[in-house]
Amino acid sequence: MIKRLIDRLRGKTPPPARRERIVIPRDQHPISRKDISSAALKTLYRLRERGHDAFLVGGCVRDLLLDMHPKDFDVATSATPEQVKQAFGGQCQLIGRRFRLAHVRYGREIIEVATFRAHHAQADSDQHAHTSHTGVILRDNVWGSIEEDAERRDFTVNALYYNIDDFSLWDMANGMEDIRKRQLRLIGDPETRYREDPVRMLRAIRFAAKLDFDIEASTAAPIRRLGGLLDHISSHRLFDESQKLLTSGHAERVLELLHHYDLFRHVFPEGASSEEGKRLLALTAESTDDRIEAGKSVNPAFFFAALLWQRMQEEHADLVTEGMPTMPALQQAGQRVISRQGERTAIPRFTAQTVRDIWEMQPRLEQPRPRQVEALLQQQRFRAAYDFLVLREEAGEETGGLGAWWTRYQDADPGLRAEMLRALEKGGGSGARPPRKRSPRKRRPASSPPA
Repeated sequence: MIKRLIDRLRGKTPPPARRERIVIPRDQHPISRKDISSAALKTLYRLRERGHDAFLVGGCVRDLLLDMHPKDFDVATSATPEQVKQAFGGQCQLIGRRFRLAHVRYGREIIEVATFRAHHAQADSDQHAHTSHTGVILRDNVWGSIEEDAERRDFTVNALYYNIDDFSLWDMANGMEDIRKRQLRLIGDPETRYREDPVRMLRAIRFAAKLDFDIEASTAAPIRRLGGLLDHISSHRLFDESQKLLTSGHAERVLELLHHYDLFRHVFPEGASSEEGKRLLALTAESTDDRIEAGKSVNPAFFFAALLWQRMQEEHADLVTEGMPTMPALQQAGQRVISRQGERTAIPRFTAQTVRDIWEMQPRLEQPRPRQVEALLQQQRFRAAYDFLVLREEAGEETGGLGAWWTRYQDADPGLRAEMLRALEKGGGSGARPPRKRSPRKRRPASSPPA
């Protein structure tokens, strides 16, 4: 029994009992070729012409079944990465060491092609697999069959394969049943799978939020206990995963689930903890979701500005108390907080600078000098800093109503602008209107947390 536990922790658990493949013919599922990227279809047909098996797999198949529009189309094949490269020549680039992949480019569109994976125990001398003493997969290039590949996938709903030969759907892990139940279930023993790759806990949250699925009970059970495994994941990988979480269009729900499963502190250790800070972050998540729904771009810097604002203010207050002037204290506090969070999620330099710019403009927007107002409007970061000020007001921070003042000023005609500047010069108050109230979104009742 002890040996079995040790083997499990080292990632040497015997593969799970193979499940029976369920083949669903074309007339019994809704996926049509017209809904599939032409680049993905070309990739599938080229591989088939070269004598390789090739299937659409994973999230794109799942999303098509849910009447959603996939952003990316992934292909799984019996061809090795080198054989894919031979099939597509200069159109193909091989990437990754931990997980070797082929990227096939069609203009701006990239089709990701992965070779069928097998279990590490089946690796031969020509293949590469390496697992840490805690079970984390460090190298994962062991080729296998489609059945073995399905066993290696994370969730049952991602082990669905679309066969270009006859347009049938291959359900390798009873994923169709879980789609009907609207639940996420890990393939295999949940604790082992999380130890192999702790980021799977964040993927569970992202998919649950995106798909409005529940996390099945046995899949959810180990998450709180194993959250500390995320502390040892590469900071660059965690930054990438955090961006997927926050730009899924469901950031509000993601934050709820991160707190529910006690993962927030492991990903964002410098994140807001006060009620006011949490309100600011929730409003930022709502604003981000609204922008994505409207097809607008989002900047990760804005989220990090809201996320770290409370900690930066606390650090700033301490430095001012120690005798440091206000503006240098703000700059140093910002640098310290961003640096600490960067140890967990490697914030790129450009993003970090944008966060600091947003913060450093707040005092200037809260106490504008009349002669500098027009110059502030022309600043590159004005819009982001202004939006941030407005959200701070909506979250309940005291800003003297300047968020509303700037809103009114931007909408004013030249005559009203001149009047507002004169009032500002005389110290006659901001003349601001009260901040607008957002209509509350429908939320999942707090009394009904996910499984």
